[in-house]
Amino acid sequence: MIIAHYEHRLPADYDLERIRSRAAQRGQLWDDTRDLYFKAFLLRVSGRHGASGHSYSSLYLWRHAQALTQFVGSRFRSVTDSFGRPEIQTRLALDARRGNGNVARFAYRQDIDIARDADLAAVLAEETARNQAQVTLPAIVAGAVGVDVQQWRVSRILLSESELDHDAGVAYQVLYLARPELEQLPR
Repeated sequence: MIIAHYEHRLPADYDLERIRSRAAQRGQLWDDTRDLYFKAFLLRVSGRHGASGHSYSSLYLWRHAQALTQFVGSRFRSVTDSFGRPEIQTRLALDARRGNGNVARFAYRQDIDIARDADLAAVLAEETARNQAQVTLPAIVAGAVGVDVQQWRVSRILLSESELDHDAGVAYQVLYLARPELEQLPR
């Protein structure tokens, strides 16, 4: 599995209703995408949840790398035509699970550097176990943890029905969650 996330900074005076409308219209186009567990259309609003500015982003959990490659070679053009070519941050998924929550209203991302002298096997096992425990919380719709093997960083992802405490990471409002294969993830 591959976690992919890209973000577009928006001007302070950007009409955020345009983003909300875009997510509502385009979200449905992803509801039956093969090899995609979920795609979250995300918004950060300046002054809310620690955001210093507006941003619009997309967060994906792909079944395999080939599905991400096909997306970049075809459907990604609508992104580049509208916002330019962003850096797509990718992570090899260590674990991904669905939770007991139903409607994702918030997404959280927390990035943690892996110490140079850390036992990698132990860190990755601990992160997998942590994710498995996190998804048992009542409000969690899905959780995933991935590793960036270039920067040696772990990324924790949670989709939640409700706000979590500030320790959960960077908070995003979920405008739309396409979940074509979410139910295929283990609980």
